[in-house]
Amino acid sequence: MQAAVAEAKKGRVAGGIPIGAVLVHEGEIIGRGHNRRVQMGSAIRHGETDALENAGRLPARVYRDSVMYTTLSPCVMCTGAILLYGIGEVVVGENRTFMGEEALLAERGVRVTVLDDDTCATMMEEFIAAEPDLWNEDIGED
Repeated sequence: MQAAVAEAKKGRVAGGIPIGAVLVHEGEIIGRGHNRRVQMGSAIRHGETDALENAGRLPARVYRDSVMYTTLSPCVMCTGAILLYGIGEVVVGENRTFMGEEALLAERGVRVTVLDDDTCATMMEEFIAAEPDLWNEDIGED
């Protein structure tokens, strides 16, 4: 989770949204990323999708045997990517500031662990207070 938090902080320093993720296979980080919607002018570059993109093309078995660590509960888009690639485990930093599709992941057999990490929550609380319009844009709210 520390690597995902570092990614989130990197994204915030670059003017973006502080959400980070890493994809881990057999104890090694194979993909890391952070929300780059602002930096790239992207509609889909959330932390999890950025980590997947940076992992590159991999055999299906690698995804199945990997763990996605993310600082924030995965939205429906990121949940879909996790399900599409068959990632079997997701570790969530916090879901206080945003409750994503954890129930859907669990329903589909993905093991979900929520750490309720204060660092992750504080990072998001501070961001949401400072940039409510940008946050609402990121989650598809008006």
